[in-house]
Amino acid sequence: MPLIDSTATEQVSDELAVLRRLVPLQAQQIIELGCGAAAFSRRLLDRYPACRVVALEVDQTQMAANLAAPPAPGLRFIGAGAEAIPCADSRFDLALMLKSLHHVQLPLMDQALAEVRRVLRPGGQLYVSEPVFAGPLNEINRLYNDEEAVRLAAYQALQRAVASGGWRQVAEHHFLMPSRFADFDDYERRQTSVTFAERRWSPELRERVRQRFEALRPPAGAPFLRPMRVNLLQTL
Repeated sequence: MPLIDSTATEQVSDELAVLRRLVPLQAQQIIELGCGAAAFSRRLLDRYPACRVVALEVDQTQMAANLAAPPAPGLRFIGAGAEAIPCADSRFDLALMLKSLHHVQLPLMDQALAEVRRVLRPGGQLYVSEPVFAGPLNEINRLYNDEEAVRLAAYQALQRAVASGGWRQVAEHHFLMPSRFADFDDYERRQTSVTFAERRWSPELRERVRQRFEALRPPAGAPFLRPMRVNLLQTL
């Protein structure tokens, strides 16, 4: 199974379009692991109000913001990580990990996937979406946030999970996600404001990042295209 499909051409602005092609979303009991601001789950519930989502987030700053935000019908937050899910066995039909598996500590990735399998019903599905370590935007980001090792580790953890006999892989899908930035200041603001990372660039690093951004940015009005990979697993 390749880390990247270099022939992928489909551009997807909202990943919900990919999810709903691969997974039935009518009245599903769903757990999202590493939900961030839960924007994806909120969009999902707007489109499929019969679903119910339990959203886990380990970052305390983000969790405080989630709890302070206007509530969404069908959405419940829990402060916890994927390696120790405080939910009953066979509780969910679908688990979502959207760009979050590679943030799990390396020694805990296998445990996290075992926990996900525990809380899914027999035949339940795990949708894992991960950015591929490739592309112009990645070449900028890696100057201050090199995720090559952790993204490879996440993919290898999925392979081990399938090889263990507890899962089967239903699909692997590649697509391109457009990312737009008005200018370098917009890029800097968005990359340094994430709650789970302390990013304070030195003047020297900022200049290196700026120069690479200007060298690799697409023509005016065009987005960066970020390669993405989805692995859909099902419990056995």
